[in-house]
Amino acid sequence: MAKQNKSKYTNENFVPIKNITSGMIILENDQKVCGIKIVPRNIFILEQDMQSMIINNLKDVYNMIDYEFWIVAADRPVDVNVYLSQLQLLYNQVQSQSKRKLIMEDINKANEFMNQNVVDTEYFLLFKEKDINLIQKRVRALINNFANAGLASHQVTNDDLRMILDNFLNGGQTTDFGTVVG
Repeated sequence: MAKQNKSKYTNENFVPIKNITSGMIILENDQKVCGIKIVPRNIFILEQDMQSMIINNLKDVYNMIDYEFWIVAADRPVDVNVYLSQLQLLYNQVQSQSKRKLIMEDINKANEFMNQNVVDTEYFLLFKEKDINLIQKRVRALINNFANAGLASHQVTNDDLRMILDNFLNGGQTTDFGTVVG
């Protein structure tokens, strides 16, 4: 007899998730997992002094955090379908053969890119807390501290949290249970 899955958000029954809302995972014990998404920045193209400054600033940011947190790196498939559609429209509109050839080269590159299952690595800093006011205070402080260190960030979204769960609990398979389709 097959075991029925009770979880709305994962393929695993042991994960105590009650809901995902307002950029937070609500656990069965009413604790909330929240955090920020950090925009990647290639510091290795910067001058050595600037690299050192950013690294030292990041050390300061992490040393100022006085609560348990997790750094998560998660891969998200890159979707270039919109870009491909725009290129195809442009190709159909352009009359010049040389321009059409260049556009077709871009279309072929984009198709090759998609066929290689290219992913974009995204970075998150997550923490667990019950108090909504403390969560908001921590998110604001993290965003400001990372900005001062030279990195942009913003609060995680429901989609970000679902993607993280899919990556780590569902073998990378996207789930759609718990999703309302309108």
